[in-house]
Amino acid sequence: MMYYSRLKLASVVAVCLLGVLLCLPNALRQPAPTVPWRQIHLGLDLRGGSYLLMQVDMNSVTADRLRTLADGTRQALLGAGLGYRDIATDAHAGTVTFTPRTPSETEADLKTLRAMPMAVANEFAVAQRPDGAIAITLSPEAMRLRATEAVTQSIEIVRRRIDATGAVDPEITRQGDDRIVVELPGISDPERVKHLLGTTAKMTFHMVQDSALGATPGPGVSLLPMMNAPDQKLPIADHVDVDGSDLTNASAAIDQQTGEWAVDFTFDSVGARAFATTTKANVGRRFAIVLDNKVVQAPVIRSAITGGNGQISGGFDAQSATDLALLLRAGALPAPLSVIEQRSIGPSLGADSIRAGMISLGVGFGLVIVFMALFYGRFGWYANVSLLANLVLMVAILSLFQATLTLPGMAGMLLTLGMAVDANILINERIREEIARNRTPLAAMQAGFERATSTILDSNATALLAHIMLFAFGTGPVQNFALTIMIGIVTTLFTTLLLSRMLMVRWYARTRPTVLPV
Repeated sequence: MMYYSRLKLASVVAVCLLGVLLCLPNALRQPAPTVPWRQIHLGLDLRGGSYLLMQVDMNSVTADRLRTLADGTRQALLGAGLGYRDIATDAHAGTVTFTPRTPSETEADLKTLRAMPMAVANEFAVAQRPDGAIAITLSPEAMRLRATEAVTQSIEIVRRRIDATGAVDPEITRQGDDRIVVELPGISDPERVKHLLGTTAKMTFHMVQDSALGATPGPGVSLLPMMNAPDQKLPIADHVDVDGSDLTNASAAIDQQTGEWAVDFTFDSVGARAFATTTKANVGRRFAIVLDNKVVQAPVIRSAITGGNGQISGGFDAQSATDLALLLRAGALPAPLSVIEQRSIGPSLGADSIRAGMISLGVGFGLVIVFMALFYGRFGWYANVSLLANLVLMVAILSLFQATLTLPGMAGMLLTLGMAVDANILINERIREEIARNRTPLAAMQAGFERATSTILDSNATALLAHIMLFAFGTGPVQNFALTIMIGIVTTLFTTLLLSRMLMVRWYARTRPTVLPV
């Protein structure tokens, strides 16, 4: 129990030296980009940055599904040789309504619509109203499921968009049913990020209904403004011929003919096939590229486009072309996001937080050292060495995993040192009790460690389980605090039960004292 082999001694020393080595990147500058350089990232409250609270427009989710359902209704009825009149959508009620062409077609209409595919089971119900109109009503359960999926999908797309900007260690979490929290350390001017996140970037391809120019658009046709000339509007078919979700790549490029910036895009096999089929069947007609309900371009189809590639041009500069390509690669948001709260923390405030945190950590650590030295003499100094090693190992593990350190994390480090002091105090008090029983120095040390070890293991295991629950069910600062404590518990067990014991054992083997300095 009180014997350390050379291998065990070398292992403990090697772990401590490795901890020092892993801490160095936090104090030194990276010598070359190719050298692995793992550091602790500072959180928003320490480094400064931006905080955005965004809300998903759930009404847009419902309205978008109703538009799709209305278009599907038209296609299903026309495909079955049936007609309709006065088709309309009501986002508040969640319904698509229309009047049958003739009363005799009502049963056929009902049968055709009930056979339409549903995105989820029991998504909608089809019924005839007392006034003779037919209503397709979305079920509340299906809309709640769609809303949940919309938020989850929005979080993933927001993450992809932010990662593409090069932001370091962003924090993106869900809040409530329809809100997303975005924390961007180091970014004090989030305007470009807000623009990227606030753009839905839903790109679709539709046929232009030139026959409706100058007239009131009929059913299935909408007047959409041109992106570069909002006063000019084109009649665009509501039916989506090619969906931008089938894009596999998009990149900013220079148009070889005009020398202006443009965006090149590539479809997957599904999109390329739909693009080729549509362009082949509509040679000579205008094909509109629509981005967020604005027409980017409406070129005339000269010939079938079978390569699955295309280009968007229209007054882009380098930044706008790059941003649009980024948005298309990341994918379209299922619904618009609006910023409902924004906070910016300047670097000076972050520096003040770091300074205050370091002062509190230093003062706390200093008081602990003085206390242990005064109350436990030489063994207290050995405990102080293990405390210092504990702090080094905590920083080393955080650096190894490139964790984010926040003020709650720094509080967790200070609390860990207090917990480690408790373990060392328990060991020293046990040794004192054995000395009071007239045990020999070696027997007192061995009995003190044996009796304290089980208590230390039990208390730390209980604390570890509690903080695992905090990490699993908490968010943001709570998770950071819990993570620091969990790492600290592991390092505390190592430094208390192995390192401090090794120092005592080596001192005893070298001096063979008759009285223990505790």
